[in-house]
Amino acid sequence: MPRWTRRSGPWFGGVQPAVFRFAVVVFTVLAFAITVLSTLSGRITFWGNVTFGYIVAMLLNSLVPHIAVSVAKRTLMPGVITAATLNLPILSFLAALALKQGYVSNHDALVFSIAVPLLLLLMILLLFKLGRFLGL
Repeated sequence: MPRWTRRSGPWFGGVQPAVFRFAVVVFTVLAFAITVLSTLSGRITFWGNVTFGYIVAMLLNSLVPHIAVSVAKRTLMPGVITAATLNLPILSFLAALALKQGYVSNHDALVFSIAVPLLLLLMILLLFKLGRFLGL
C-alpha cells in the first residue's frame, strides 16, 4: 500500500511503510478490543453499537476508496480483491443480521453508522501524523 500511494497521483499522498503499519496495528487492536467488548456486553449496548458502526465503516472503506479508486484508475488498488470478495459480502451479512436479531436498534444503527466512520477517518489522519511525529 505505501508504495502504491506514492505513484497514485492526486488520489493519495505518499505514506511511509512504517507509518502505515503503525496505523494498521492500532486499528487491528482497536477492532479486536471493540469486538471482545461487544461480545461480552450483549445486545443493544454501547459496544454492540460501536461494532455495528465499525462494520459500516469497513463496508464504506471497501467501496471508497478501494473499489471506487480501482474503477476510476482502471487498476487494482491494494486490498480491492479482499474488499470485494470478502468484506462486502461478509460485513453486509453481519450488518443485516445485527439489525434482524436486534443487536442494534434502527436509531442507534443510523447514529453509529455515521459517527464511527467519521471518527475512524479522523483517527487515520491523526495516526499518520503521530507516526510521522514518532519518526516511523
